[in-house]
Amino acid sequence: MLDELALMPRQRLELPVSDHPKIALIARALLANPSDRRTLGQWAEHVAVSERTLKRLMIEETGLSFGRWRRQLHLVIALRELAGGATVQKVAGDLGYESTTAFIVMFRKALGTTPSRYLAGAQQP
Repeated sequence: MLDELALMPRQRLELPVSDHPKIALIARALLANPSDRRTLGQWAEHVAVSERTLKRLMIEETGLSFGRWRRQLHLVIALRELAGGATVQKVAGDLGYESTTAFIVMFRKALGTTPSRYLAGAQQP
């Protein structure tokens, strides 16, 4: 799936992937369970590095902070699932958002519109 994500069309949305073993481990884990809400510190402990090292490594390898990278991952997953017919409520729950509203707010901040409007615009010629 990481290879597919790298090949997805870029539309103000980019998810850089890394071959670095520690970053790849985190990416695989979050792809398998995108609702995982572990903090950067918890991930650092999981991959046996300091939080500071993981923070630096994430930026060096992806160009994004961990939080921004996870948000981008959530957006990529959300767009794929929504385009496949999943409801906004289901996607929000699957991604670990406490409410549909919280998911919609994140989506709007990142892409400038709500999920339904975004998809409606994407389906127009």
